[in-house]
Amino acid sequence: MFSFFKKKTATPDAAPAAPATPAEQPAPRDAAAAPLAIEEPAAKQSWISRLKAGLSKTSANLSVLFVGAKIDDDLYEELEAALLMSDAGIDATQYLLDALKKRVKEDKLLDAAAVKAALKTLLIELLTPLQRPFELGRHQPMVMMISGVNGAGKTTTIGKLAKHMQANGQSVLLAAGDTFRAAAREQLMVWGQRNNVTVISQESGDPAAVSFDAVQSAKARGINVVMIDTAGRLPTQLHLMEELKKVKRVIGKGLEGAPHETLLVIDGNTGQNALTQVKAFDDALQLTGLVITKLDGTAKGGVLAAIARVRPVPVYFIGIGEKIEDLQPFNAVDFVDALLG
Repeated sequence: MFSFFKKKTATPDAAPAAPATPAEQPAPRDAAAAPLAIEEPAAKQSWISRLKAGLSKTSANLSVLFVGAKIDDDLYEELEAALLMSDAGIDATQYLLDALKKRVKEDKLLDAAAVKAALKTLLIELLTPLQRPFELGRHQPMVMMISGVNGAGKTTTIGKLAKHMQANGQSVLLAAGDTFRAAAREQLMVWGQRNNVTVISQESGDPAAVSFDAVQSAKARGINVVMIDTAGRLPTQLHLMEELKKVKRVIGKGLEGAPHETLLVIDGNTGQNALTQVKAFDDALQLTGLVITKLDGTAKGGVLAAIARVRPVPVYFIGIGEKIEDLQPFNAVDFVDALLG
């Protein structure tokens, strides 16, 4: 089992958990201080293999450039084209090319394998600041507001995160605040049933009111984590983005300092549009983290480099498929190894 989260020792003044029904039973008070599970080598190797398969398209396009190549302008031009095709964007591509040329000159690199190794190092250096552990136990309850455009895999991601949190000794409550999309409430209810987690919802409720009720319910029941599903918005729908801001304000009225995490789920296949989404949602909500989904075959992966250069919001998790174990913490070294082979 992967060490999915970092845990912080519970504060001494944490409120005791109130009695709850079996489906809502909170974790013991010392759950946040429990030791993390140790990664199993076989499980990690399986994950890395699947990640490599998911990024194989970009990996093939980049790796082939260094096979018997001469270190000349033609190589740099081909590398520029490959990076742009991988969705790295103009800014990150130019940064990587300039840094690579400088390193080749300073280190007097003469063969293609050494240049490829230098590029891997530069990519790791670029992406490492995005790598940050998701820390549990900082607040009681910890409130998470989760956004994303329709189709990004937001509700499915919430279900997976809830399962992983339960495996780390956390009690979870979900809020069906996505009243904008048809069947979103029902989809979240299904995940709640799978994980034996309570879902706060209203048939035609105001998303801000649903979110407020969920926070109050979690406080009363001693729940560790509240995950609020908010409606998928396109950055161009400004009136809908304003509603998301309202939801965030109302959550803060329900619990001072909340939401403690404001996450955006983005589809790894959407290329530079993903960067546009990060900018828009960050401007509106001040994002604390990202979840990149669907890195499973057609995704190019380079958009993480673009995010790192233009809007370096931490990437907490990446996903490569539909299974629970297909969502794992972002690791820059593993990602670059999969991207460059």
